[in-house]
Amino acid sequence: MAGRGSGWSGTAACISYSPKGFAGLAFPSNDFGAQEPGTPARIRAFCTTKYAVDFPLFAKVQTKAGAGQSLVYAFLHKATGKLPGWNFGKYLIGRDGNVLGFFEPTVTPDDPALLAAIDRALG
Repeated sequence: MAGRGSGWSGTAACISYSPKGFAGLAFPSNDFGAQEPGTPARIRAFCTTKYAVDFPLFAKVQTKAGAGQSLVYAFLHKATGKLPGWNFGKYLIGRDGNVLGFFEPTVTPDDPALLAAIDRALG
């Protein structure tokens, strides 16, 4: 499905913050090497079966700037000046809706720096 399929690995570390109010959201995109060509149902089945992902998975969106870019990524880009260069870019958004940071696709969900940022955001 995705070239960085291992980007789903380690999501349990982030989701362990759910009792404190953390929520993971996924926005699949076919912008990167056409790696998400399936239907939303197929993408959900893959993520659930292979990686036990159970957080909200939205319909495919366009991440790249320009005509057709999703409103979510337009907002995130405006707030950070950054867009993912590949699948599994991560944005941390505070309880107040402010964007607190961007983490490159190479940062895994169980990366200590990402987990520390989540911990700080949750107080």
